[in-house]
Amino acid sequence: MTDDADLLERAAGGDDTAFGALVLRHSPRMYRVALRITGCAAEAEDVVQDSWLAAWRALAGFRQEAAVSTWLHRVVTNSALALLRRRRPTVSLDAPDRESGLDSPSFAVPGPEGRVVRAEEVAAVLRAIGRLELSQRVPLVLRELEGLSYEEVAEMLDVNVGALRSRLHRARVAVLAELARSRTTSRG
Repeated sequence: MTDDADLLERAAGGDDTAFGALVLRHSPRMYRVALRITGCAAEAEDVVQDSWLAAWRALAGFRQEAAVSTWLHRVVTNSALALLRRRRPTVSLDAPDRESGLDSPSFAVPGPEGRVVRAEEVAAVLRAIGRLELSQRVPLVLRELEGLSYEEVAEMLDVNVGALRSRLHRARVAVLAELARSRTTSRG
């Protein structure tokens, strides 16, 4: 398998096949990031397309100071944020679906009752994440749902790791508070 840096270098030299290989390799993850930030499948698709256009235009300027995947995460995050700034207000993430990417084994509960409970829990978490302000939602999506390191997320968002940790802490507290509030409301 050809590594990303080699593909990017070849793509910058005009090799459309190399760029196509990057698109095939990275589009699914870019889509997940866009979907989790925008909360809308159609908008996430638009964001990914815009991101690839931006990446294509910026190929010659990529300095390889970061991994290609980190650079692409930054491009898609910036594209998603630009879309949200134009859109206002943000859309609630009320209806989880398979595209959400939250059907990982960590959410698995056996049996039919478990699937219902799991779906309700995922929906509640997605709603809580959707209610976060962007300065908290984006780092939470990148760090907790996409599994990027603190350093990668900080670099993407152009903040220091301390500021990122602070945003993530506030985001986690807000999500937990929202989940507690929704449990209290559903019981009463």
